[in-house]
Amino acid sequence: MTFGCHTAVEIATEAIDRTRTTAASHSRTFLVEIMGHKVGWLALEAGIAGGADAILLPEIPYSVKKVAALIKKNTKAGHKYSIICVAEGAITKEEAKMNKKERAAYYASTGTASDRLAKALSELIPNEIRCVVPGHVQRGGNPCAYDRRFASELGAVAGRLILEGKYGYMVALRGSDLVPVPLAEVAGKLKLVPPDCAEVQYAKALGISFAD
Repeated sequence: MTFGCHTAVEIATEAIDRTRTTAASHSRTFLVEIMGHKVGWLALEAGIAGGADAILLPEIPYSVKKVAALIKKNTKAGHKYSIICVAEGAITKEEAKMNKKERAAYYASTGTASDRLAKALSELIPNEIRCVVPGHVQRGGNPCAYDRRFASELGAVAGRLILEGKYGYMVALRGSDLVPVPLAEVAGKLKLVPPDCAEVQYAKALGISFAD
């Protein structure tokens, strides 16, 4: 966890909540694209909090056909709309098989993750589909109370380490404790969403699809 995360989740969740009102009144499927080019934690947390029908993450390649089937199922069940939370870096199973250069060339001509999905879905289902991309709005604004407190506490511990002459560390939240962690252990590494992690399992138990 880092300071700013809770605030970003709040903003992303609000984007989903506000989109839901229009989706319901216009009976449309909305793809809400949440920041997360390589890592899907923000989309995962906001998707669960916002009650999305599906969450698509970079770490869990998805099937467009399964997304289409989910929307068809919702429509058949009488639901007027569907909300799909799409991480910025979400990839299909087919895209996952491409190498880095192939994906870069493909993406250069096909737009954002939600644009690609919207186009693919339009060829499979008759539902009206719209994309919402909150973009960098998710990174700005006033921090929530949790992040203000958390950042202050991290700063207090970092200051103490400096006074003690301990350098080359970052301060991390481990359980309920703030502890020093050597930068060498974390520098240049991504904290990816494990496909079988607890949060993903909770989401699936709530009926949220990952279209995998």
